[in-house]
Amino acid sequence: MSTAGKVIKCKAAVLWEANKPFSIEEVEVAPPKQHEVRIKIMATGICRSDDHVVTGALVMPFPIILGHEAAGVVESVGQGVTSVKPGDKVIPLFIPQCGECTNCLSTKSNLCIKTDLGTSPGLMSDGTTRFTCKGKAVYNFLGTSTFTEYTVVHESAVAKIDSAAPLEKVCLIGCGFSTGYGAALQTAKVEPGSTCAVFGLGGVGLSVIIGCKVAGASRIIAVDINSDKFAKAKELGATDCINPKDFKKPIHEVLIEMTGQGVDYSFEVIGRTDTMTAALACCQYNYGVSVIVGVPPAAQNITFDPMLLFTGRNWKGSVFGGWKSKDSVPKLVADFMNKKFVLDPLITHTLPWTKINEGFDLLRTGKSIRSVLTF
Repeated sequence: MSTAGKVIKCKAAVLWEANKPFSIEEVEVAPPKQHEVRIKIMATGICRSDDHVVTGALVMPFPIILGHEAAGVVESVGQGVTSVKPGDKVIPLFIPQCGECTNCLSTKSNLCIKTDLGTSPGLMSDGTTRFTCKGKAVYNFLGTSTFTEYTVVHESAVAKIDSAAPLEKVCLIGCGFSTGYGAALQTAKVEPGSTCAVFGLGGVGLSVIIGCKVAGASRIIAVDINSDKFAKAKELGATDCINPKDFKKPIHEVLIEMTGQGVDYSFEVIGRTDTMTAALACCQYNYGVSVIVGVPPAAQNITFDPMLLFTGRNWKGSVFGGWKSKDSVPKLVADFMNKKFVLDPLITHTLPWTKINEGFDLLRTGKSIRSVLTF
């Protein structure tokens, strides 16, 4: 029996308000409108950015269906959709690629203006949502909303991938892996023989390490206050691991001493203002590049000595690793299939999706790197 064109009743993890557990509810998912795609989600990763909404660090409207790192199969398509068809394996894109805006047309940028970051969050481009629960409209998250059995995305926010790809692994290419890997390869453009420092060894930080190694960095210094994460960092390519708690002096001074003049490239993959300035200060004073990869906390500003920049350092931000999403995601999946990089070490837990609250507890207690929820 075809479900195309009909409302689908399914289960989803709804967040009714901040700082509360997810609630497994029956929701109605409307059929896709023009240029929209309805996807059956098969696997979704738990990312710190989802938790930022739970804690209120990232402000979004409620009730909401979170989740933005996933893989699934196209169930049906709306009018005018040409890039995917029912049955295709796909990855939803929280940074879309419309192909028409100034950012999509420029070779220097990847942040399509159709993104949900900061405009009217939680709604589709026509100002409505496709989710209803208990008679109430439910907002979507970053145009993707993947903590649900079915979701609807705009055609510009979905990429067709290799039909042989294991969805419970390549879902990480939808956010965490690509974000870190691209921060090293695309945003920083790490060079062979260079030295790098990576602050924060979660799934994204470890993906930065993988990127630095693929780029041929000679020294990769991993920084985290949780020493339990060091073994995994070394397995993926870190040459040194340091815990700021083991030193009396500021961590940027320790890194400068270790390297002589500071590192060539540093990456902040936590989302804290104090580590952002430390990462900037630890890179070489004239040509060092520091990249902010972690989502900055809401309503916090940074105070720093402008001399840090005046001497020539480069301070950059990176969203989704600088990749143009619709073009790059299929290629990254192909690279994974060709064993150019590994994803297995990043996935520490695989849980049935109804155990979503357990998955978030693992994240908050630092016991997981990536938990993947399967449907």
